Amino acid sequence: MTIEGILGRKLGTTQVFDAKGRLRGVTAVEVGPCFVTDIRTPEKHGYAAVQIGFSEDKRLNKPETGHLKAAGNLKLRHLAEFPSEGSDYALGDRIGTELFETGQKVDVTATSKGRGYQGGVRRHNFRGGPKTHGQSDRHRAPGSIGSGTTPGRVYKGTRMAGHMGAERVTVRNLEVVSKNEERNVIFVAGSVPGAPGGLVRVRKAKKVSK
Repeated sequence: MTIEGILGRKLGTTQVFDAKGRLRGVTAVEVGPCFVTDIRTPEKHGYAAVQIGFSEDKRLNKPETGHLKAAGNLKLRHLAEFPSEGSDYALGDRIGTELFETGQKVDVTATSKGRGYQGGVRRHNFRGGPKTHGQSDRHRAPGSIGSGTTPGRVYKGTRMAGHMGAERVTVRNLEVVSKNEERNVIFVAGSVPGAPGGLVRVRKAKKVSK
């Protein structure tokens, strides 16, 4: 069996023609090459998984260099574990686009773009206050946030202004429209969180929608 996912880098959006000749809006994701850096076994670690590394890094400290020594003195910036039952990978093995097939559904996880401190209108789609009768300063105000004497406080989780974006986001059931094995790139239908150049995790979809 193969591992469930892989690390990659978001390249950007484009358009490609699928097998039926339809023009599809897709996001290009560079998946690898990744290398196996450690293997977790039930006997030694209590679970089965494969640790992989992605993106070359010239500046590693001694603990990082020592950890990657067994995999062939690789210098990798990002490490991640993915479950893998009964895999026959060895340290230093290379993994790329062969993990995915055209038409397959995948889940993509990445850090969304940071938007800084935003008000309720932008952060939660509030409609704002009335635009007439002299209320010149209430157009984008959040309105009341309490509920009187009882309970006499603001409920936890109340939607209001605050930091927006820069969160871990997963988009599920994206279709792999095509792939370029020479450049280790897959093209998935739809949008992927984060900015171009950001690190992403691509794994086989856990709950495939019909």
